[in-house]
Amino acid sequence: MSEPSVDAAGRAVLTGISSRAFEHPADRAALTALRSVPGFDQLIRLASGMLRERQYRLAYLASSVRVGPRQFPDLDALLTEVVGVLDAPERPELYVVNDPMPNAVTLGVDRPFIAVTSGLYELTDDAERRVVLGHELGHAMSGHALYQSLLMHLLNLAGSFGWVPAGGLGLRALIAALREWERKAELSGDRAGLLASQDVDAALRLQMKLAGGAHLDRIDADAFLAQAQEYESAGDLRDGVLKLLNTERTSHPFSVVRAAEIQRWASSEEFGRIVAGDYPLRSDDREASFGETAKEAARAYRTRIEESTDPLVGAVRGVGATVGTAAESVVDWFSRMARGPETSGRHADHRGETGAGPDPEPEPGV
Repeated sequence: MSEPSVDAAGRAVLTGISSRAFEHPADRAALTALRSVPGFDQLIRLASGMLRERQYRLAYLASSVRVGPRQFPDLDALLTEVVGVLDAPERPELYVVNDPMPNAVTLGVDRPFIAVTSGLYELTDDAERRVVLGHELGHAMSGHALYQSLLMHLLNLAGSFGWVPAGGLGLRALIAALREWERKAELSGDRAGLLASQDVDAALRLQMKLAGGAHLDRIDADAFLAQAQEYESAGDLRDGVLKLLNTERTSHPFSVVRAAEIQRWASSEEFGRIVAGDYPLRSDDREASFGETAKEAARAYRTRIEESTDPLVGAVRGVGATVGTAAESVVDWFSRMARGPETSGRHADHRGETGAGPDPEPEPGV
């Protein structure tokens, strides 16, 4: 392992880094599993109307400001820095949208682009904007938009099939699982933002502002993080169930929870190894084993279960001991899928309808 080079500000440049380095274990396992199924990516890419990539790009081109050397040059310079630190294979286009709500989103599969609202721009300083751009670039590098298109398609189907009891329940269970993956994908984005900025304070300030606005002089970082501990440990089983209900239909974890996750990962050995130059490379992505990735996710969940002070988690902590066994069963199934029909004994049917597509407005980012 060689020492990484550094940029003008002293941030480690993560040359050739794979998105696997910053993906949350559950996100990484899901992505590796989906990537291992032959033809899956191509099937989703070819399904017209599911993401409306060209439509979205034209809409942003016509109704917002495209960032460049002559328009929002400060954001243009920040994006250049972030692309350099994460050594992104492509530089996405960046747009600023006139919207008072603080938000950012990454859209597109073949040519991802990022949109930041004027509300988020005005809420943040340069250091925090660097975290935002790193977060969104992380989504682009992980290819999250490709798999989020599947979730959008299923949400449309749920509206059509919801009246069918059995099918509706099955579809809702799948959507709930994808929602859980989506929330973990946001934690992956937060990790990418932290790596791009290598500034824990800025990453935490961003979450504090998203939770309470620009009044940092009235928000204390330690007290804010203490809220996360109270949220996880306070109450009884009823509160544990209510937390599940509160997050069931959300696309993002709550800001207080995200801040705690950022602090936890920033203090981890894994983060230290990455900034020291020890991380998986994009050139090895094709060799990534779903089996090992899933087992790593299972170990991560087992550790979090053992460490959790949530009353509901404590009540079912014994289940954590079976996570590894369950993961291995899933590994076997996906391994058979990945090996193809000659070993799994059946042919995958890649025929299917093209969905009506998502609502005109994409889901919130940041």
